[in-house]
Amino acid sequence: MEIPKGILIPIGGNEDKGTEAEPNFAQKNNLNFFAMQILSRIKHEMGGADAHIEIITSASSIPEEVGENYLDAFKKIGCTNVHVMDIRNREDAANEKYIKRIKKCNGVMFTGGNQLRLSTIFGGTEILNIISERYMKEAFVVAGTSAGAMAMSNTMIYQGSSSGALIKGEVKITTGLALLRNVIIDSHFDKRGRFGRLTQAVASNPSCIGIGLGEDTGVLITEGHKMEVIGSGLVIIFDGHKIRYNDIADLQDGMPISIENMIVHILTKGNCFDISNRKFYSELESCNSQR
Repeated sequence: MEIPKGILIPIGGNEDKGTEAEPNFAQKNNLNFFAMQILSRIKHEMGGADAHIEIITSASSIPEEVGENYLDAFKKIGCTNVHVMDIRNREDAANEKYIKRIKKCNGVMFTGGNQLRLSTIFGGTEILNIISERYMKEAFVVAGTSAGAMAMSNTMIYQGSSSGALIKGEVKITTGLALLRNVIIDSHFDKRGRFGRLTQAVASNPSCIGIGLGEDTGVLITEGHKMEVIGSGLVIIFDGHKIRYNDIADLQDGMPISIENMIVHILTKGNCFDISNRKFYSELESCNSQR
């Protein structure tokens, strides 16, 4: 299997305006809180202050405001070549000017909003093909927050409330951008109580690793499987490979789910997880030494 040469940086969210809020959860809108940690790491991985960075605001319901917020945030940390792609539909995604920019940039940043917008706008497009190919062949960086993080995987949650998440049928899944396989990513994880949502998603797809990203927290994924935690919060891993009992296939919609032996890991900054062999490591050096 070909090893990707690029880097993925999914982030748990809460820094972007335009992320669609879930009932009963207040939406904070503050880019400053993670500028020194996560944005600075993105800047470093993309090549430093002169890196050509493209912000893709397609997931947001207020793309102009979100784009300006990110331009300001990257400017504060010294980035001098940052641009916004105002792609709102599939026609925009076919625009040659955006295709040329994707071919030249050092990396992209997908903002938050609605992940279904990302899959429906970019699925099957030349832009997504270029992003995927550059991620595989070059030192190309794909970052994404909230919806932008959730859309990175092949299997993508696009709907499901926290309160009813362990009821069959309450969590809806579709195909994402497929940059990362055999995982399911959820965002705003601990603040919005999405444990049940990701549990049901993994129970329905036990070959996948569930990655629950806390706010102000992300993971840096190299070689397609080595995952390092960055930021100030938690990352919670759900591993369904050793589930023994799981009745989700036999239940009618609306019934509660029963699961035995779902493995859970809790990671913080500097901890690592190898998606391929499903192992936790306290530090990146230990993870790297195993391959």
